[in-house]
Amino acid sequence: MNGCHDEIRAAQAALLRRRWFFRECGLGLAGIAAASLMAEEGGAKSLVDNPLAPRRPHFAPKAKRVIFLFNAGAPSQLELFDHKPELAKRNGELPPPDLLKGYRAAFINPKSALLGPKFQFARHGQCGTELSEVLPHLAKIVDDICVVRSMHTDAVNHAPAQIMINTGSQQFGRPSLGAWTLYGLGSESSDLPGYVVLNSAKGTSGGSSNYGAGFLPTVYVGTQFRSVGDPMLYLSNPAGVDTDTQRVSLDTLNELNELARQTAGDPEIAARIQSYEMAYRLQTSAPELMDLADESAETFAMYGIKDPKQPSYARNCLLSRRLIERGVRFVQLFHEAWDQHSNLTQGVRSNTGTTDQASAALVQDLRQRGLLQDTLVVWGGEFGRTPMVQGGSDGRDHHNRCFSWWLAGGGIKPGHTHGQSDELGFNIAQDPVHVHDINATLLHLLGFDHTRLTFRFQGRDYRLTDVHGKVVHPILA
Repeated sequence: MNGCHDEIRAAQAALLRRRWFFRECGLGLAGIAAASLMAEEGGAKSLVDNPLAPRRPHFAPKAKRVIFLFNAGAPSQLELFDHKPELAKRNGELPPPDLLKGYRAAFINPKSALLGPKFQFARHGQCGTELSEVLPHLAKIVDDICVVRSMHTDAVNHAPAQIMINTGSQQFGRPSLGAWTLYGLGSESSDLPGYVVLNSAKGTSGGSSNYGAGFLPTVYVGTQFRSVGDPMLYLSNPAGVDTDTQRVSLDTLNELNELARQTAGDPEIAARIQSYEMAYRLQTSAPELMDLADESAETFAMYGIKDPKQPSYARNCLLSRRLIERGVRFVQLFHEAWDQHSNLTQGVRSNTGTTDQASAALVQDLRQRGLLQDTLVVWGGEFGRTPMVQGGSDGRDHHNRCFSWWLAGGGIKPGHTHGQSDELGFNIAQDPVHVHDINATLLHLLGFDHTRLTFRFQGRDYRLTDVHGKVVHPILA
């Protein structure tokens, strides 16, 4: 099965063949042809007309939507999720020579001294998962989450690693996880984009490739919302243009685009029509979404939002909940602030102060509203940090061999810890989880066999997991 691509392509080809016949042969049967086309093509034609129409996955899903909290810059697992008493004991020593065989660091000399964790760890919840002292809010919901301590990836620098996490490849031009999700499932929202992107802190190294549609039709691309003012530029009408005038102009433009689409059968024209209509509807739906006046003071306090009008990671977490309540299929937050080559202690403390409360509040809020059971929440970065020191005595280099994520809701086993690193946090000791494996698992929870959700491009079928990946069944509920 090639997702919905073959169905759409077949429908387009059928439309072109029939229209050419009736037009070129001069049979004068336009009315009969139109009625026949509508009757014969049915659902297939509707996919061409509306590529965002909701669709069924391969099997019953555990999750219907995703919120991906992408904490870019590579959070240090050794200061957050992966307690290493032996590393603390051997602080300042050189790493064992046999550990460094074949190892290439991104920037440091691999023979740099070992650096012990900067924070204390303790067990929390009924599950007893160990977390750092700088994650007090996550500790309160630890029984709701699954911590994966054995993630690994192929890339060692930020841009290729971010792109690989999000698209399954270090190369530009591949569709993102959000785009694949929208391509496979469509959207349940008619007034908002099916895939929304929110940013805080700095822009990501991988840029828009992290949420692009690649070779998929552009209708599946992530739509970036701004943090202040109109969510998108030029959303408000210019002076002198009222709603009626805009509607007449848009209808005329859509008629011209529809004529072009019927002639060429190009899905990009359908995407263009959809984007114009979405922009029109956004003029009403987006301001209502961004206006937090209907949220309670208790909700703001739970997320740690001091000023609801000011952009922040916490505000974006609350907006994520509001977006999925309105039928948005995939929401992705980007927060790039975790690249602590130096100033590790202060940097991690500052970042957790910004993100910990809101991330935990999102899970708690979803649970209270009955949304967590079919909403998949993912928290992670592009790789981890070295157990060796960088920048004097308070920094860590990039480390792709071992890092940690957490997940919650949507079919994930709560209160579970998966995988294990060695005593120094250098290599994976048990149950490795590659980027392709985690992406295969996320698609599985959304109801897809990752080997069958494909799109034909340049003569072959592509998929998010390339030719790799296996579902990580132990983390499934």
